[in-house]
Amino acid sequence: MIQTYSPTIRRKEMEAVLTCMVDEKIGPGEMNLRLLQIAKETISYDGGVALRSPAIALEYAIEAINLEKGSGIMLSALAPAWQIITVEKLGYKPIVLDVLEENGLVSLQAVEDGIKNGGRLLVFTESMGVLPDITKFMALGIPVIEDVSQSALAHYPVESEGPSQTETSGAESEDKKVLGRCAGMYGTYAIMGMEEHDVITAGGGALLFAPGRREWIVLKKLVDSAPATDILPDMNAALAYVGFKEFKRNEEARKQMFTVFSRASMVTRHKTYVREGDEGSTIYSFPLVLNSGFKDVKAYANKKGIEVRQAYEDSIIALRQEELAPSCICANSLLLRCALFPLYPRLGKKDEEKIVKVLSTLP
Repeated sequence: MIQTYSPTIRRKEMEAVLTCMVDEKIGPGEMNLRLLQIAKETISYDGGVALRSPAIALEYAIEAINLEKGSGIMLSALAPAWQIITVEKLGYKPIVLDVLEENGLVSLQAVEDGIKNGGRLLVFTESMGVLPDITKFMALGIPVIEDVSQSALAHYPVESEGPSQTETSGAESEDKKVLGRCAGMYGTYAIMGMEEHDVITAGGGALLFAPGRREWIVLKKLVDSAPATDILPDMNAALAYVGFKEFKRNEEARKQMFTVFSRASMVTRHKTYVREGDEGSTIYSFPLVLNSGFKDVKAYANKKGIEVRQAYEDSIIALRQEELAPSCICANSLLLRCALFPLYPRLGKKDEEKIVKVLSTLP
């Protein structure tokens, strides 16, 4: 069976973990610091901390923002369920927003309506690696926490108004899209989950970082007094460190497969998400929005030896479907119809060809 996610650990990852075990450096220590260093060099944020879970990261981010208890926190219906559980545990009111069917992201209009209904903070989940036009959300004047777990190391497209090479030769210049800052660098804080199925994985844990100096000063005061049990152990940090080192090569392999899979699915009734600024986006698996029942597609793929999963089986809408389905129509539809197909760097050529064949013949 070709699994949705890579079931094995690579030699470099195993060596990194074994080194921690042999040196008896298992808890938070040197490897945690090395992870933070390579993350900061790659993303260019001002400061960050590696924690044991995304839920813990969200707790620290909300505390740093100093949001008044009982305030409304806006969440995507397709965000992971740990978000709403954490928000409720901390004594805040979750305001769950519907999404756009074409990309699985909350819309600007939904957030504006959420603000009218008492929303004072937005947790923006960049689901499936698809990037929003984040500047429009930042202009709303409320704090934003970006969840970049599935869009890790992506770059936002921005308009370039500088002089082009043709302009120097007398030709008329045109504004063009260029790659701007990394995902997570626009919000007040950003959470990069490093769970088993995230883009960069530590087998568990999360990076919480502050793009700006002012926000980092506030966050640093909190994490400096954090108990050791909140900080990511070196064994997990070692896995994440290798993930950062290998990201460029892995992402190139994922993008090539994504292109092939997209072409294969074009001959069917099913479709992938719209990705604006595709050059800068991160590839997170292969989500396919089905035009038929999930069970039929799953059964067909299983017969061919390919595992297919519901893309949002661990989401807020999945946890609270009966309650949220009437107000989150698009999210509920995507819960039922969006499937994940295997796509990861270690997928062999033969397995890739099997998936292409299945994608091009789906019922």
